[in-house]
Amino acid sequence: MRRAMTGTMTHHELMLLMSGRRLPRTILGRHRVVIVGGGFGGLLAARSLKDAPVEVTLVDRRNFHLFQPLLYQVATGSLALGEIASPLRGVLRHQANTRVVLAEVSGFDLERRRVLVDRTASGHGAIEVPYDTLVVAAGARHSYFGHDEWEPAAPGLKSIEDALEIRRRILLAFEAAEVETDAVRRGAWLTFVVVGAGPTGVELAGQIVEIANDTMRHDFRRFDPTRTRVYLVEAADRVLGAFSPDLSQAALDALHGMGVTVLLGEMVTDIVEGQVTTRTAGGAERVIEARTIMWAAGVEASGLAGRLAEQCGAEVDRAGRIHVLPDLTLPGHPEVFAIGDMAHAEDPATGRLLPGVAPVAMQQGEHVGATIAARLAGRPTRPFRYRDKGNLATIGRAKAVAELPYGKATGLLAWILWLLVHIMYLIGFQNRMLVLMRWAFSFFTHGRGARLITAGVRGSALPAAEDDDATLHGGHDAPLTAPERRMT
Repeated sequence: MRRAMTGTMTHHELMLLMSGRRLPRTILGRHRVVIVGGGFGGLLAARSLKDAPVEVTLVDRRNFHLFQPLLYQVATGSLALGEIASPLRGVLRHQANTRVVLAEVSGFDLERRRVLVDRTASGHGAIEVPYDTLVVAAGARHSYFGHDEWEPAAPGLKSIEDALEIRRRILLAFEAAEVETDAVRRGAWLTFVVVGAGPTGVELAGQIVEIANDTMRHDFRRFDPTRTRVYLVEAADRVLGAFSPDLSQAALDALHGMGVTVLLGEMVTDIVEGQVTTRTAGGAERVIEARTIMWAAGVEASGLAGRLAEQCGAEVDRAGRIHVLPDLTLPGHPEVFAIGDMAHAEDPATGRLLPGVAPVAMQQGEHVGATIAARLAGRPTRPFRYRDKGNLATIGRAKAVAELPYGKATGLLAWILWLLVHIMYLIGFQNRMLVLMRWAFSFFTHGRGARLITAGVRGSALPAAEDDDATLHGGHDAPLTAPERRMT
């Protein structure tokens, strides 16, 4: 039997909950809002309800809000993880009507208006959280398009653990090249493949080149880091497909200028440890030997979207996102909102799917908070309308593209705009100052203060030992052998 989270409930009230009956509003007092997920959408929804006559419960399996747009900078050693994450309790500490619960949500009972929780911080399971209004902002996860077996060899970038693992693999590759005596193997260690040329993929590729050419250029004795190869693989015909074609071309030119090998129109057909296979539309196959592979090609909605759909009969799209009504509620359940990356919401003016980016989730969270407050006050509500403020993507040092409602920009100007916008959206004054100082230090010194190789999943920073023996010699070894093979 599931237990109910009681707060200050009496024994009689607890018995009512456990019996499955709804509590009278006279017992509960204020309107109960449960928010699942402390990302951009969930956090903005909670903050928008600060002055509303509601009791807010924010449930998340993490105790922090993660600023995902800068996660790639943790993965490449530019920022420390604490600089882009803020404890949820700290963010909401002045919001007296809100409490934070560290727990993992497993499902919902929409008829009884319950959120089902399987695990809490105390170890208790099978708990129910009652609500009058439910907001689900559970986010998204990696999608390998039916090839989940690729994940161990090509991790994605969605969580702090992902970022630390990618950072470990990138830095470890250079350390391995320093002690590798075989030229072919050293070439594989110094070859990096990023799959997917959206903003995350472009940013990762650019950062790896800068690590090799600037940050660690003089740090090694037995090889030249500037001979590092970085491949960016994209199945479409251009990078940054969400941008206009001219800005995509500007980004492509910048990547080429940095030394990134961009493979457009090539679909990944197989990934195994140390090897990526691609195929063009014409059927030509390419095999790239690379010890470090990163996935930035696709995402799918949290599994909670599917569970909501099963409860209310809503449709889900190919990425697992649940279709929502114009006001972001579920069909037949006006008391349930789904927002952020897990929701399939369309622009009413164009009918196009809204992108899975932070500004959309933030505006949806604010809309939900305003809608709940309006309902309680008896005021009319409106459908959600996204105010597109433009797109920004950085490629490297003083290299970026910006597509804004009032114009376009590339190069240094776009890069400064990118810096300012990301500083503005960071949660917490302390994090803003820390990140600003980090960036200033990095700009003037080309340094990265978070180049730490931390333990992997097996508890060691080092990879598993290989069977063959090698003798470590001084001096430089033979020239690198090209790690790429073409097959027809």
